[in-house]
Amino acid sequence: MKFFESKGHVIIPSAPLVPENDPTTLFTGSGMQPMLPYLLGQSHPLGTRLVDSQKCFRSQDIEEVGDNRHDTFFEMLGNWSLGDYFKEEQIAWFWEFLTVELKLPQEKLYVSVFDEDKETAEIWKKLGVPTERIYFYGEEKNWWSRSGIRKNMPVGEPGGPDSEVFFDFGGEAHKDCHPNCDCGRFMEIGNNVFMTYKKTNDGFVPLEKKNIDFGGGLERITAAANNNPDVYKTDLFMPIIKVLGGEVNVTTRVIADHIKASVFLIQDGVMPGNKAQGYFLRRLLRRSSVKMQQLGLPLEFTEIIKAVFGIYPMYLKDFDLVNRAIEEEISKFKKTLDLGLKMVGKVSNFDLYQSYGFPKEVIKELCGDKFDEEEFEKEKSKHQDLSRTAGKGMFKGGLQDHSETTTRYHTATHLLHAALRKVLGNSVSQKGSNITAERLRFDFSFDRKLTESEIKDVEDLVNQKIGEDLVVERLEMQKSKALEMGAMAFFPEKYPELTSVYKIGDFSLELCGGPHVASTGAIGKFKIDKEESAGSGVRRVYATALFP
Repeated sequence: MKFFESKGHVIIPSAPLVPENDPTTLFTGSGMQPMLPYLLGQSHPLGTRLVDSQKCFRSQDIEEVGDNRHDTFFEMLGNWSLGDYFKEEQIAWFWEFLTVELKLPQEKLYVSVFDEDKETAEIWKKLGVPTERIYFYGEEKNWWSRSGIRKNMPVGEPGGPDSEVFFDFGGEAHKDCHPNCDCGRFMEIGNNVFMTYKKTNDGFVPLEKKNIDFGGGLERITAAANNNPDVYKTDLFMPIIKVLGGEVNVTTRVIADHIKASVFLIQDGVMPGNKAQGYFLRRLLRRSSVKMQQLGLPLEFTEIIKAVFGIYPMYLKDFDLVNRAIEEEISKFKKTLDLGLKMVGKVSNFDLYQSYGFPKEVIKELCGDKFDEEEFEKEKSKHQDLSRTAGKGMFKGGLQDHSETTTRYHTATHLLHAALRKVLGNSVSQKGSNITAERLRFDFSFDRKLTESEIKDVEDLVNQKIGEDLVVERLEMQKSKALEMGAMAFFPEKYPELTSVYKIGDFSLELCGGPHVASTGAIGKFKIDKEESAGSGVRRVYATALFP
């Protein structure tokens, strides 16, 4: 970040792991995801050159963790040009960062280029990359769009070629392979996306403003700097693994990754459960418990959690909250873990999943060759699939839903937040939210169940403000000034110093990235459908609106 700051970029904070008011995806899985509105044309308050390190979680990688490179939680380094510089500057700067700043040996760096993008290949050659270390691939490997290859892109979708950089860890056994081979010799450490075109009914046309979207995994770049292909042997994991005895193997990798990811998810407002984000957190903790048993270690995670906090003091603050949440979840699982382990081989694999709470990836590891995936999936499809309860399409990731319905719900969360504080007191603060086209969900700090009278008072107050048809104003101001004025913010550190503030009459003032209705009358009749616990000291309400 300091390097790109020296090139005129402004450092922006990481967005939370759970996207705010985005029903299309459960987690922030890439550095690009929070930046999409700006890459698609919305102006960023901090300008056209930006750099960040984005916290990411990829649930689809849970089963892959255990080798030398897969992890569920990671940081994605990113730099962005929003209609400013383009290929020449980006490629030169990234090459300088790798070879001068990090002092990586040039002979170990290989490049991939989209096979139709001769211009990019020539830029690499000018920087001294020899032709034999430049590889050309088709659109399956070196074309970027949210929809994949060009024929899958809808009209209006932006996209363009990209160019990746790989580090060569060597190995005679794989001397004839290529950068996109999965043998382990090469590791991708950065991807330069050149967002160049927009799809129309007549084909592709150049974008009015071309963008740069760079992403590079911090863990992988660190591995390259160490000249060791195992990301778990970097300072980002070894303090955790030392608590586990110091040996890096499949079991310690899984525990280190899963507890690290769990800590960050809880810090960002997720609690273990059977739905949506909470379900994946539960899977991480339960798989970690089984692995601890396999190591012969007691199910005590406090020292591991301390190690995670020691690695990331810039991100992690609430040790007691995180430690308590993990302790409570492990305590619940202990009751069935010992019995479940004794039942391996005696009951069906699906019974281990359904009755004993063992995640599928754990059952596969315990049963080995005896695990019949086809039979497991067949039996599972007679039963509720917990991983789909959050709704169709939520695991794919994508652009925030700015439809009329979710926009109304988004504004309603501001009214709900303010109403809760009026009725329950100013100690109430937002702890998370999720919006779909059918309802809104809002988590807030409070230490007891709400009474029927309190729920009605909150509901009535929200409807009163809707009935007043208050104007929703967007203000742009310094974050420090907004907070001094009493503006509320969920994770205020994620917002840039010059930020958007939404004012709803004299009732609500809140930092937010939008979208919002023009006035509250567009929300319609508001109703709280359910109120429940979302973890220690956190309550959750579900609400719907009858739109006008």
